[in-house]
Amino acid sequence: MKETRGNRLHITFLGKMNTGKSSLINRLFNREISIVSDFAGTTTDVNQKAMELLPIGPVSLLDTAGIDDHGELGEKRISKTLEALDRTDVALVVFDNNGLKDCDLELFKELQNRKIPIVSIINKTDIALPDKKDTEIIEKNSKQTIYLSAKDDKNIIKKIKQSIILSIDENYINSPKLLENILNKDDIAILVIPIDKEAPKGRIILPQVQTIRDMLDNKAISIVCGTENLKYAIENLKKPPKLVITDSQAFKEVNEIVDKNIQMTSFSIIFAKLKGDLKTFAKGADTLDNIQDGDKILICESCSHHPIEDDIGRVKIPNLIKKYTNKEVTFEHSSGHAFPKDIEKYKLIIHCGACMTNRREVLSRIEQSLAKNVAISNYGITIAKCLGILDRALEPFKN
Repeated sequence: MKETRGNRLHITFLGKMNTGKSSLINRLFNREISIVSDFAGTTTDVNQKAMELLPIGPVSLLDTAGIDDHGELGEKRISKTLEALDRTDVALVVFDNNGLKDCDLELFKELQNRKIPIVSIINKTDIALPDKKDTEIIEKNSKQTIYLSAKDDKNIIKKIKQSIILSIDENYINSPKLLENILNKDDIAILVIPIDKEAPKGRIILPQVQTIRDMLDNKAISIVCGTENLKYAIENLKKPPKLVITDSQAFKEVNEIVDKNIQMTSFSIIFAKLKGDLKTFAKGADTLDNIQDGDKILICESCSHHPIEDDIGRVKIPNLIKKYTNKEVTFEHSSGHAFPKDIEKYKLIIHCGACMTNRREVLSRIEQSLAKNVAISNYGITIAKCLGILDRALEPFKN
């Protein structure tokens, strides 16, 4: 199965204008992916491309604007570059022989504060090397430092690949499974997948596909059905399934059908475990018990889509919260990689399942929220809380 963007290692090329970031990416792909020019500021926005980088596996490479860009437009470009750090797993910071600037030191500090591994690439070695003082500063602030020339170095891929491997945690190469320590070989799980207005025509949504694939990899057995034949599926098994996984929107019906001796959770909560922090999300959902009239709640979607008539983030969850709290609450929405800077105005942030973004970005949003004392939760956890079944939905993850 082709790896989704959200499960790829995100590698971001950073540095001043014209240090050779785009040239390095083009060498990695062996073709022109990013525009290269002698004029400063050619890269104007974050350019993201996917590739296979063995033995690491599928990765996303992000080419960014120069951190020393200037003017009103330059500031917007830098803002986009810094926004990309929210989803950066490894930073490749590119230097040349033109000397360090304050922006280089500020970038080092920002990356270290975010605990992002730094690989420094000293480029254009065919022309000249930085002076010794600058080299010492670069090496001191980096996990790995490599010297090369994007123009004629034949070992670029090998050098960059080895440096990334040495700078990252092994889990990025052997990433944890969705249902690790929950389902084992020959365990049976029933996956409840309602075909409703939000179900894409002719296919099922990404979290459901990835869960089925994860079960196949773990040699577990999946039985797929809708809510209307869930009871029939359970009754016709020789023994009860170990787990029932449902779309969060069907939590209420599934909870009423599935015996309390059978564990039950949702696809959204499984992804919350993989990409976020279940304890933080569960604690965040408890904030609903203290919601007051006039409080604001942010619904945060990691992908951009056209809302439908009965959209989960814009209709169903707000309606559930209003019913649960019996308060007049204001709901606002964000989507894609945009995350508001003024989150302190919200009482609670509710994040989607994050199937289209990576763990680093979700954890970054959690850190930003906690730093400003703003509670944060997740779609599935919030729905379970409003339905009074949160303890049951979290039961499979207590081991």
